[in-house]
Amino acid sequence: MLEPIQFLKDYISFKSVSADIKYKDQVLQSHDFIASMLKKLSFKVQSCPTDCYPVILAKRHLNADWPTILIYGHYDVQPADPFENWSSPPFSPIITNNRIYGRGASDNKGSQVVHICALEQALIACPDLPLNITYLIEGEEEIGSPSFSTFLEKYRNDLKGEFVLVSDTAIPNSNQMVITTGLRGLTTLEVILKGPAFDLHSGVHGGAVRNPIEALCNLLSKLHDESGRILVDGFYDDIIEPSQWEKQSLCSLQNDLENYQKFLHIPEFYSEKPYDAQEAIRFRPTIEINGISGGYQGEGFKTVIPSQASAKISCRLIPNQKVTDIQYKVRNHLLKNCPKGTTIEIILKDGGDPYSVIPINKLDFGQTQNPHLKRAFIIAENEICTYFENSPLFLREGGSIPIIADLKRIAGLDSLMIGLTDLEDKIHSPNESFSIPFMKKSINFFREFFLRLAFGNNS
Repeated sequence: MLEPIQFLKDYISFKSVSADIKYKDQVLQSHDFIASMLKKLSFKVQSCPTDCYPVILAKRHLNADWPTILIYGHYDVQPADPFENWSSPPFSPIITNNRIYGRGASDNKGSQVVHICALEQALIACPDLPLNITYLIEGEEEIGSPSFSTFLEKYRNDLKGEFVLVSDTAIPNSNQMVITTGLRGLTTLEVILKGPAFDLHSGVHGGAVRNPIEALCNLLSKLHDESGRILVDGFYDDIIEPSQWEKQSLCSLQNDLENYQKFLHIPEFYSEKPYDAQEAIRFRPTIEINGISGGYQGEGFKTVIPSQASAKISCRLIPNQKVTDIQYKVRNHLLKNCPKGTTIEIILKDGGDPYSVIPINKLDFGQTQNPHLKRAFIIAENEICTYFENSPLFLREGGSIPIIADLKRIAGLDSLMIGLTDLEDKIHSPNESFSIPFMKKSINFFREFFLRLAFGNNS
């Protein structure tokens, strides 16, 4: 039987950073490692090439009459920089205070270990488990999954099933599970303001030309008003407000706002009025400035007026907003407000539309054409009540997984999203970790989920 802790430690040790080409061999080794673990469970494993990193397509299909579920994950991880802020080497996992520390411990390698170990235990309990399973594990999630939609188009006939199981979503803490009902969409762009043809001496030329950094700050300040509302014309036109039951479900988290603020070490929240922090994360679209560059940033001073400055901007979208529409509106806003004395260049990046799935066992959402997904929601809720301290919450999430919308659009598959990542895991940050007791509890939960999905009680 697989030993979960060693399994995860071995998996973390691969420096599978898809964003940096110098780690390419390690990304591919991570692919080979997780593929080998699925082969141990007698999956037929296919490595599907893409323009970047291959997608693992692994199948355990024993009977065409059995229901089929797909399980999604990714074997790549975020860069570990800044390395100096880690308490231990990010790719040499250690255990401290019942947590495994290392890059990818939670996002998303820990969740895959949970699923695979739970599935192995279910198969030991029932070798002929009447459930077909297809695994999809990609290596580009942390760079926006640029090859995934092309993969889906090419292999759509291999992706027949009832729904997708995803655990790449979040929970507020290890005692409060969440079944995620929606994800924000995402689009990104880069804006470059250009001034003089080359950097200028700030004494000789200062006062005669527009400083691109100052101009950029001026431009970015026109994205929001003082209340945090986005000033882009038409940005809010198509949004769908949350339903009453969603607002009621979110009320269960309002008591966590103080702890959330302490965790972030901020003096106060700043969210679009009149929404509080929890509402803003789950129910509102955003424009965020993710990075600014320009001029000299080394040690000491270099007194120049830089020739250009740039900013990276991301937009999170909520249901009914479309990437192409928001890109057009934001681009027009930036062009219209381009500061005098500069020229502007805008580079639009790929993105993904928002996604929502009907929480089928809630309120007036009993109508569905997918009885298997309905059973999965009910079984998940019942088993969470058994293995965790509280009933699950049904909530939208602030994050984005663009491929989830692609799976719906191309393959017609909805997703059951049961998060396994909490705030203490610090995903994408130094000292990422995963709780060992929570991992073990989650394995037990998913083992029973798989068994009941195959056989059991759906009431």
